[in-house]
Amino acid sequence: NPRISELTAVSNNAGIDGVGLGKLLNTRQVKRMVASYVGENKEFARQYLSGELEVELVPQGTLAEKIRSGGAGIPAFYTHTGIGTLVETGGIPIKYAKNGDVEIFSQPHCTGVFDGKRYVMEESISGDYALVKAWKADELGNLVFRASANNFNAPMATAGKVTIVEAEEIVPVGELKPDQIHIPGIHVHRIIKCEKNEKKIEKLTVRQDQAGEAGLPAAMQKRIRIIKRAAREFKDGMYANLGIGMPMLASNYIDPGITVYLQSENGVLGLGPFPTRSEVDPDLINAGKETVTVLQGGSFFSSDVSFGMIRGNRIDMLVLGGMEVSQTGDLANWIVPGKMVKGMGGAVDLVSASGTRVVVTMDHCSKDGSPKILKRCTLPLTGVECVNRIITDMCVFDVVPGKGLLLRELASGCSVDQVRAATGCEFTVASDVAETY
Repeated sequence: NPRISELTAVSNNAGIDGVGLGKLLNTRQVKRMVASYVGENKEFARQYLSGELEVELVPQGTLAEKIRSGGAGIPAFYTHTGIGTLVETGGIPIKYAKNGDVEIFSQPHCTGVFDGKRYVMEESISGDYALVKAWKADELGNLVFRASANNFNAPMATAGKVTIVEAEEIVPVGELKPDQIHIPGIHVHRIIKCEKNEKKIEKLTVRQDQAGEAGLPAAMQKRIRIIKRAAREFKDGMYANLGIGMPMLASNYIDPGITVYLQSENGVLGLGPFPTRSEVDPDLINAGKETVTVLQGGSFFSSDVSFGMIRGNRIDMLVLGGMEVSQTGDLANWIVPGKMVKGMGGAVDLVSASGTRVVVTMDHCSKDGSPKILKRCTLPLTGVECVNRIITDMCVFDVVPGKGLLLRELASGCSVDQVRAATGCEFTVASDVAETY
Protein backbone atom coordinates (compact mmCIF):
# COMPACT_ATOMS: atom_id res chain seq x y z
CA ASN A 1 0.00 0.00 0.00
CA PRO A 2 1.84 3.14 -1.18
CA ARG A 3 -0.15 5.34 1.24
CA ILE A 4 1.65 3.71 4.16
CA SER A 5 4.98 5.35 4.97
CA GLU A 6 7.26 6.45 7.84
CA LEU A 7 7.49 2.85 9.04
CA THR A 8 9.89 1.70 11.75
CA ALA A 9 10.90 -1.87 10.92
CA VAL A 10 12.57 -4.14 13.48
CA SER A 11 14.41 -7.10 11.99
CA ASN A 12 17.75 -8.81 12.48
CA ASN A 13 18.62 -7.65 8.95
CA ALA A 14 16.83 -6.61 5.77
CA GLY A 15 17.39 -9.80 3.79
CA ILE A 16 18.24 -9.36 0.12
CA ASP A 17 17.39 -6.68 -2.42
CA GLY A 18 13.83 -6.70 -3.71
CA VAL A 19 12.51 -9.39 -1.34
CA GLY A 20 10.61 -8.96 1.91
CA LEU A 21 11.73 -5.76 3.62
CA GLY A 22 13.74 -5.02 0.50
CA LYS A 23 10.50 -4.18 -1.30
CA LEU A 24 9.55 -1.58 1.32
CA LEU A 25 13.05 -0.11 1.19
CA ASN A 26 12.82 0.22 -2.58
CA THR A 27 9.53 2.14 -2.32
CA ARG A 28 10.94 4.38 0.46
CA GLN A 29 8.21 3.38 2.93
CA VAL A 30 10.64 2.66 5.79
CA LYS A 31 11.88 5.62 7.81
CA ARG A 32 13.96 3.70 10.36
CA MET A 33 15.42 0.20 10.52
CA VAL A 34 16.32 -1.35 13.86
CA ALA A 35 18.69 -4.22 13.04
CA SER A 36 21.91 -5.92 14.04
CA TYR A 37 23.55 -6.00 10.62
CA VAL A 38 23.07 -5.02 7.01
CA GLY A 39 23.53 -8.47 5.48
CA GLU A 40 23.51 -8.80 1.70
CA ASN A 41 21.07 -5.96 1.01
CA LYS A 42 23.07 -3.42 -0.98
CA GLU A 43 20.15 -1.00 -1.20
CA PHE A 44 19.88 -1.03 2.59
CA ALA A 45 23.55 -0.06 2.90
CA ARG A 46 23.29 2.56 0.15
CA GLN A 47 20.26 4.29 1.69
CA TYR A 48 21.91 4.31 5.12
CA LEU A 49 25.25 5.72 3.99
CA SER A 50 23.57 8.31 1.70
CA GLY A 51 21.31 9.62 4.47
CA GLU A 52 18.03 8.34 3.03
CA LEU A 53 17.36 5.88 5.84
CA GLU A 54 17.74 5.94 9.62
CA VAL A 55 19.40 2.79 10.94
CA GLU A 56 19.58 1.92 14.63
CA LEU A 57 22.21 -0.80 14.95
CA VAL A 58 21.83 -3.09 17.97
CA PRO A 59 23.94 -6.12 18.99
CA GLN A 60 22.12 -9.22 17.78
CA GLY A 61 21.69 -10.88 21.15
CA THR A 62 20.55 -7.63 22.72
CA LEU A 63 18.04 -7.20 19.88
CA ALA A 64 16.67 -10.71 20.43
CA GLU A 65 16.35 -10.08 24.16
CA LYS A 66 14.75 -6.65 23.63
CA ILE A 67 12.07 -8.34 21.51
CA ARG A 68 11.61 -11.28 23.89
CA SER A 69 11.35 -8.94 26.87
CA GLY A 70 8.92 -6.71 25.02
CA GLY A 71 6.68 -9.70 24.40
CA ALA A 72 6.96 -10.71 28.06
CA GLY A 73 5.90 -7.29 29.37
CA ILE A 74 9.36 -6.44 30.75
CA PRO A 75 10.17 -2.76 30.01
CA ALA A 76 13.98 -2.98 30.28
CA PHE A 77 16.89 -5.16 31.36
CA TYR A 78 20.64 -5.00 32.03
CA THR A 79 23.34 -6.69 29.97
CA HIS A 80 27.14 -6.62 29.88
CA THR A 81 27.04 -6.56 26.07
CA GLY A 82 28.60 -3.38 24.69
CA ILE A 83 30.27 -2.11 27.86
CA GLY A 84 33.20 0.13 26.90
CA THR A 85 31.99 0.57 23.31
CA LEU A 86 29.75 3.03 21.48
CA VAL A 87 26.81 0.88 22.54
CA GLU A 88 27.36 2.23 26.06
CA THR A 89 28.69 5.72 25.37
CA GLY A 90 26.55 6.59 22.34
CA GLY A 91 27.85 7.95 19.07
CA ILE A 92 26.82 5.24 16.60
CA PRO A 93 25.61 6.99 13.41
CA ILE A 94 21.86 6.58 13.00
CA LYS A 95 21.34 9.02 10.16
CA TYR A 96 23.85 10.59 7.78
CA ALA A 97 23.40 13.90 5.99
CA LYS A 98 23.80 13.95 2.23
CA ASN A 99 27.25 15.54 2.62
CA GLY A 100 28.40 12.61 4.75
CA ASP A 101 28.14 14.31 8.15
CA VAL A 102 26.15 12.56 10.87
CA GLU A 103 22.76 14.11 11.66
CA ILE A 104 21.64 11.67 14.36
CA PHE A 105 23.85 9.72 16.77
CA SER A 106 22.81 7.00 19.21
CA GLN A 107 22.51 8.24 22.78
CA PRO A 108 24.44 7.05 25.85
CA HIS A 109 22.93 4.18 27.81
CA CYS A 110 22.21 4.17 31.51
CA THR A 111 24.51 1.80 33.37
CA GLY A 112 24.37 -0.15 36.61
CA VAL A 113 26.79 -2.16 38.73
CA PHE A 114 25.96 -5.67 39.93
CA ASP A 115 28.45 -7.77 41.90
CA GLY A 116 31.17 -5.27 40.96
CA LYS A 117 30.56 -5.59 37.21
CA ARG A 118 29.18 -2.85 34.95
CA TYR A 119 26.13 -3.39 32.74
CA VAL A 120 24.15 -1.26 30.29
CA MET A 121 20.39 -0.90 30.52
CA GLU A 122 18.46 -1.76 27.37
CA GLU A 123 14.83 -0.85 26.78
CA SER A 124 12.59 -3.57 25.36
CA ILE A 125 10.85 -3.50 21.98
CA SER A 126 7.29 -4.36 21.01
CA GLY A 127 5.48 -3.55 17.78
CA ASP A 128 2.08 -2.72 16.42
CA TYR A 129 2.38 -5.70 14.09
CA ALA A 130 4.59 -8.77 14.14
CA LEU A 131 5.07 -10.56 10.81
CA VAL A 132 6.24 -14.16 11.22
CA LYS A 133 6.97 -17.09 8.90
CA ALA A 134 6.14 -20.59 10.19
CA TRP A 135 6.50 -24.08 8.79
CA LYS A 136 3.19 -25.31 10.19
CA ALA A 137 0.28 -23.65 11.98
CA ASP A 138 -2.93 -25.18 13.22
CA GLU A 139 -6.30 -23.44 13.17
CA LEU A 140 -5.78 -22.23 16.76
CA GLY A 141 -2.57 -20.45 15.78
CA ASN A 142 -0.12 -22.87 17.37
CA LEU A 143 3.16 -22.65 15.44
CA VAL A 144 6.02 -24.95 14.52
CA PHE A 145 9.22 -23.70 12.90
CA ARG A 146 11.54 -25.88 10.86
CA ALA A 147 15.28 -26.24 11.54
CA SER A 148 17.13 -22.90 11.77
CA ALA A 149 14.01 -20.96 10.67
CA ASN A 150 13.10 -20.64 14.36
CA ASN A 151 15.66 -17.83 14.84
CA PHE A 152 13.92 -14.45 15.39
CA ASN A 153 10.49 -15.81 14.44
CA ALA A 154 9.76 -17.15 17.92
CA PRO A 155 10.43 -13.98 19.97
CA MET A 156 8.88 -11.80 17.24
CA ALA A 157 5.65 -13.79 17.42
CA THR A 158 5.16 -12.75 21.05
CA ALA A 159 6.06 -9.06 20.69
CA GLY A 160 3.33 -7.63 18.43
CA LYS A 161 -0.04 -6.18 19.34
CA VAL A 162 -1.21 -8.06 16.25
CA THR A 163 0.78 -11.10 15.13
CA ILE A 164 0.29 -12.19 11.53
CA VAL A 165 1.74 -15.55 10.51
CA GLU A 166 2.47 -16.80 7.02
CA ALA A 167 2.49 -20.59 7.27
CA GLU A 168 3.67 -23.09 4.69
CA GLU A 169 0.97 -25.45 5.89
CA ILE A 170 -2.20 -24.95 7.98
CA VAL A 171 -3.35 -28.14 9.68
CA PRO A 172 -6.43 -29.08 11.74
CA VAL A 173 -6.42 -28.67 15.50
CA GLY A 174 -4.88 -31.74 17.10
CA GLU A 175 -2.47 -32.60 14.30
CA LEU A 176 0.41 -30.78 16.00
CA LYS A 177 1.60 -32.61 19.10
CA PRO A 178 1.58 -30.32 22.17
CA ASP A 179 5.24 -31.00 22.99
CA GLN A 180 6.30 -30.03 19.46
CA ILE A 181 4.70 -26.57 19.41
CA HIS A 182 7.17 -23.68 19.53
CA ILE A 183 4.70 -20.79 19.91
CA PRO A 184 1.23 -21.30 21.43
CA GLY A 185 -1.72 -19.82 19.59
CA ILE A 186 -2.46 -17.28 22.33
CA HIS A 187 0.11 -15.01 20.65
CA VAL A 188 -1.26 -15.34 17.11
CA HIS A 189 -4.06 -13.21 15.65
CA ARG A 190 -4.06 -14.03 11.93
CA ILE A 191 -2.79 -16.90 9.77
CA ILE A 192 -2.17 -16.72 6.03
CA LYS A 193 -1.48 -19.77 3.89
CA CYS A 194 1.75 -19.37 1.95
CA GLU A 195 0.71 -19.60 -1.71
CA LYS A 196 4.17 -19.42 -3.27
CA ASN A 197 6.68 -21.14 -1.07
CA GLU A 198 9.86 -20.00 -2.81
CA LYS A 199 12.80 -20.02 -0.42
CA LYS A 200 15.68 -17.91 -1.62
CA ILE A 201 19.15 -18.93 -0.45
CA GLU A 202 21.28 -15.86 0.18
CA LYS A 203 24.61 -17.70 0.27
CA LEU A 204 24.63 -21.12 -1.36
CA THR A 205 27.76 -22.64 0.14
CA VAL A 206 28.93 -26.17 -0.59
CA ARG A 207 31.83 -28.25 0.64
CA GLN A 208 35.14 -27.76 -1.18
CA ASP A 209 37.18 -30.93 -1.37
CA GLN A 210 40.72 -30.35 -0.23
CA ALA A 211 42.11 -31.75 -3.47
CA GLY A 212 40.75 -28.65 -5.21
CA GLU A 213 42.49 -26.16 -2.92
CA ALA A 214 45.60 -25.91 -5.08
CA GLY A 215 43.59 -24.30 -7.86
CA LEU A 216 42.11 -21.60 -5.65
CA PRO A 217 43.26 -17.94 -5.88
CA ALA A 218 46.28 -17.01 -3.76
CA ALA A 219 44.16 -14.87 -1.41
CA MET A 220 41.87 -17.82 -0.69
CA GLN A 221 44.80 -20.18 -0.16
CA LYS A 222 46.19 -17.69 2.37
CA ARG A 223 42.87 -17.68 4.19
CA ILE A 224 42.75 -21.45 4.25
CA ARG A 225 46.23 -21.54 5.81
CA ILE A 226 45.01 -19.22 8.57
CA ILE A 227 41.90 -21.31 9.14
CA LYS A 228 43.78 -24.61 9.18
CA ARG A 229 45.91 -23.16 11.97
CA ALA A 230 42.81 -21.89 13.76
CA ALA A 231 41.25 -25.37 13.58
CA ARG A 232 44.08 -26.61 15.79
CA GLU A 233 42.60 -24.52 18.62
CA PHE A 234 39.66 -26.91 18.96
CA LYS A 235 39.70 -29.40 21.82
CA ASP A 236 37.67 -32.56 22.23
CA GLY A 237 34.23 -31.91 23.72
CA MET A 238 34.47 -28.14 23.23
CA TYR A 239 31.47 -25.90 22.49
CA ALA A 240 32.54 -23.25 19.99
CA ASN A 241 31.06 -20.44 17.90
CA LEU A 242 32.45 -19.49 14.49
CA GLY A 243 32.05 -15.99 13.09
CA ILE A 244 30.81 -15.07 9.64
CA GLY A 245 33.23 -15.45 6.72
CA MET A 246 36.70 -16.90 7.09
CA PRO A 247 36.21 -18.39 10.61
CA MET A 248 33.29 -20.53 9.45
CA LEU A 249 35.70 -22.42 7.15
CA ALA A 250 37.30 -23.92 10.26
CA SER A 251 34.45 -26.43 10.49
CA ASN A 252 35.92 -28.19 7.45
CA TYR A 253 39.31 -28.76 9.13
CA ILE A 254 38.46 -30.08 12.56
CA ASP A 255 40.60 -33.08 13.53
CA PRO A 256 38.42 -36.14 12.78
CA GLY A 257 39.63 -37.70 16.02
CA ILE A 258 37.85 -35.14 18.20
CA THR A 259 34.26 -33.98 18.66
CA VAL A 260 33.51 -30.26 18.66
CA TYR A 261 30.00 -28.85 19.08
CA LEU A 262 29.68 -25.77 16.91
CA GLN A 263 27.03 -23.20 17.82
CA SER A 264 25.52 -20.61 15.49
CA GLU A 265 23.82 -17.49 16.84
CA ASN A 266 20.71 -18.01 14.72
CA GLY A 267 19.79 -21.06 16.77
CA VAL A 268 21.84 -24.14 15.84
CA LEU A 269 24.01 -26.35 18.05
CA GLY A 270 25.96 -29.13 16.36
CA LEU A 271 26.95 -27.59 13.02
CA GLY A 272 28.72 -29.89 10.61
CA PRO A 273 30.68 -29.12 7.44
CA PHE A 274 29.17 -27.22 4.55
CA PRO A 275 26.79 -29.48 2.57
CA THR A 276 27.30 -31.19 -0.72
CA ARG A 277 24.96 -29.89 -3.42
CA SER A 278 22.57 -32.77 -2.79
CA GLU A 279 22.42 -31.93 0.95
CA VAL A 280 21.50 -28.23 0.55
CA ASP A 281 18.45 -27.27 2.63
CA PRO A 282 17.17 -23.63 2.50
CA ASP A 283 15.88 -23.97 6.09
CA LEU A 284 19.31 -24.98 7.35
CA ILE A 285 21.67 -22.00 7.40
CA ASN A 286 24.18 -20.46 9.79
CA ALA A 287 24.29 -16.91 11.12
CA GLY A 288 26.07 -15.78 7.96
CA LYS A 289 23.17 -17.08 5.81
CA GLU A 290 25.37 -19.87 4.44
CA THR A 291 23.92 -23.34 3.85
CA VAL A 292 25.18 -25.84 6.44
CA THR A 293 24.70 -29.36 7.79
CA VAL A 294 23.96 -30.54 11.32
CA LEU A 295 25.60 -33.49 13.05
CA GLN A 296 23.76 -36.24 14.90
CA GLY A 297 22.74 -34.93 18.30
CA GLY A 298 22.39 -31.37 17.01
CA SER A 299 19.52 -29.10 18.00
CA PHE A 300 17.60 -26.01 16.91
CA PHE A 301 16.25 -23.15 19.01
CA SER A 302 15.33 -19.48 18.83
CA SER A 303 17.80 -16.58 18.72
CA ASP A 304 16.97 -15.39 22.24
CA VAL A 305 17.74 -18.87 23.62
CA SER A 306 20.93 -18.93 21.56
CA PHE A 307 22.25 -15.72 23.06
CA GLY A 308 21.26 -16.88 26.51
CA MET A 309 23.82 -19.67 26.00
CA ILE A 310 26.38 -17.07 24.93
CA ARG A 311 25.82 -14.56 27.74
CA GLY A 312 25.64 -17.46 30.20
CA ASN A 313 29.23 -18.48 29.34
CA ARG A 314 28.23 -21.84 27.86
CA ILE A 315 30.48 -21.32 24.81
CA ASP A 316 34.10 -22.35 25.39
CA MET A 317 35.68 -20.62 22.40
CA LEU A 318 34.82 -18.04 19.76
CA VAL A 319 36.66 -17.69 16.44
CA LEU A 320 35.89 -14.49 14.53
CA GLY A 321 37.42 -12.04 12.09
CA GLY A 322 38.85 -8.61 12.81
CA MET A 323 39.54 -5.31 11.11
CA GLU A 324 41.84 -4.16 13.93
CA VAL A 325 43.15 -5.59 17.21
CA SER A 326 45.04 -3.59 19.81
CA GLN A 327 48.02 -4.72 21.86
CA THR A 328 45.72 -5.02 24.90
CA GLY A 329 43.17 -7.18 23.08
CA ASP A 330 40.60 -4.59 22.05
CA LEU A 331 38.75 -5.66 18.89
CA ALA A 332 37.17 -3.63 16.07
CA ASN A 333 35.38 -5.55 13.34
CA TRP A 334 32.00 -4.07 12.42
CA ILE A 335 32.13 -0.60 10.86
CA VAL A 336 34.26 1.96 9.04
CA PRO A 337 32.20 5.10 9.77
CA GLY A 338 30.81 6.73 6.63
CA LYS A 339 32.35 4.13 4.29
CA MET A 340 31.46 0.56 5.18
CA VAL A 341 29.01 -0.93 7.65
CA LYS A 342 28.74 -4.65 8.23
CA GLY A 343 26.80 -4.16 11.43
CA MET A 344 27.48 -5.70 14.81
CA GLY A 345 25.70 -8.98 14.30
CA GLY A 346 26.37 -11.19 17.29
CA ALA A 347 30.03 -10.26 17.76
CA VAL A 348 29.50 -7.65 20.50
CA ASP A 349 27.50 -10.17 22.52
CA LEU A 350 29.98 -12.98 21.94
CA VAL A 351 33.09 -11.09 23.00
CA SER A 352 31.30 -9.76 26.10
CA ALA A 353 31.04 -13.25 27.60
CA SER A 354 33.85 -13.35 30.14
CA GLY A 355 34.15 -17.14 30.13
CA THR A 356 34.64 -17.51 26.37
CA ARG A 357 38.13 -17.73 24.84
CA VAL A 358 38.28 -15.32 21.87
CA VAL A 359 40.49 -16.18 18.87
CA VAL A 360 40.71 -13.63 16.03
CA THR A 361 41.63 -14.75 12.51
CA MET A 362 42.69 -11.98 10.14
CA ASP A 363 45.13 -10.82 7.49
CA HIS A 364 48.12 -9.28 9.21
CA CYS A 365 47.94 -6.15 7.05
CA SER A 366 45.30 -4.27 5.09
CA LYS A 367 45.32 -4.29 1.29
CA ASP A 368 47.38 -1.08 1.32
CA GLY A 369 50.00 -2.73 3.52
CA SER A 370 49.13 -0.88 6.72
CA PRO A 371 49.14 -2.91 9.95
CA LYS A 372 45.89 -4.18 11.45
CA ILE A 373 47.47 -5.00 14.81
CA LEU A 374 47.97 -1.67 16.56
CA LYS A 375 48.82 0.04 19.81
CA ARG A 376 45.24 1.34 19.90
CA CYS A 377 42.33 0.61 17.57
CA THR A 378 41.26 3.53 15.39
CA LEU A 379 37.83 2.09 14.49
CA PRO A 380 34.79 1.78 16.79
CA LEU A 381 35.28 -1.12 19.18
CA THR A 382 33.45 -4.43 19.22
CA GLY A 383 34.85 -5.29 22.63
CA VAL A 384 37.40 -4.08 25.19
CA GLU A 385 40.33 -6.32 26.22
CA CYS A 386 38.42 -9.33 24.95
CA VAL A 387 40.88 -11.06 22.56
CA ASN A 388 43.01 -13.95 23.80
CA ARG A 389 44.79 -15.04 20.61
CA ILE A 390 45.38 -13.57 17.12
CA ILE A 391 46.10 -15.84 14.14
CA THR A 392 47.22 -14.15 10.92
CA ASP A 393 48.87 -15.15 7.67
CA MET A 394 52.21 -14.29 9.31
CA CYS A 395 52.08 -15.42 12.92
CA VAL A 396 50.23 -16.25 16.12
CA PHE A 397 50.08 -13.71 18.95
CA ASP A 398 48.80 -14.26 22.48
CA VAL A 399 47.40 -11.29 24.38
CA VAL A 400 48.92 -11.42 27.85
CA PRO A 401 46.82 -9.40 30.37
CA GLY A 402 48.76 -6.43 31.70
CA LYS A 403 51.76 -7.11 29.44
CA GLY A 404 50.64 -6.93 25.80
CA LEU A 405 51.39 -9.20 22.86
CA LEU A 406 53.55 -12.32 22.92
CA LEU A 407 54.69 -13.79 19.59
CA ARG A 408 54.06 -17.53 19.91
CA GLU A 409 54.37 -18.97 16.38
CA LEU A 410 55.45 -18.03 12.87
CA ALA A 411 53.86 -18.95 9.56
CA SER A 412 56.03 -20.77 7.07
CA GLY A 413 58.51 -18.38 5.41
CA CYS A 414 57.99 -15.55 7.92
CA SER A 415 60.67 -14.17 10.23
CA VAL A 416 60.43 -12.22 13.47
CA ASP A 417 61.82 -9.15 11.71
CA GLN A 418 59.15 -9.37 9.01
CA VAL A 419 56.46 -9.59 11.69
CA ARG A 420 57.91 -6.53 13.48
CA ALA A 421 57.84 -4.53 10.26
CA ALA A 422 54.21 -5.46 9.63
CA THR A 423 52.91 -4.86 13.18
CA GLY A 424 51.84 -1.46 14.51
CA CYS A 425 52.88 -2.00 18.13
CA GLU A 426 55.60 -3.53 20.28
CA PHE A 427 55.56 -7.20 21.28
CA THR A 428 57.74 -9.74 23.02
CA VAL A 429 58.94 -12.99 21.48
CA ALA A 430 58.50 -16.41 23.08
CA SER A 431 61.78 -18.25 23.62
CA ASP A 432 60.54 -21.25 21.63
CA VAL A 433 58.97 -19.36 18.71
CA ALA A 434 59.16 -21.37 15.48
CA GLU A 435 57.45 -21.88 12.13
CA THR A 436 54.46 -24.13 12.83
CA TYR A 437 51.98 -23.69 9.94
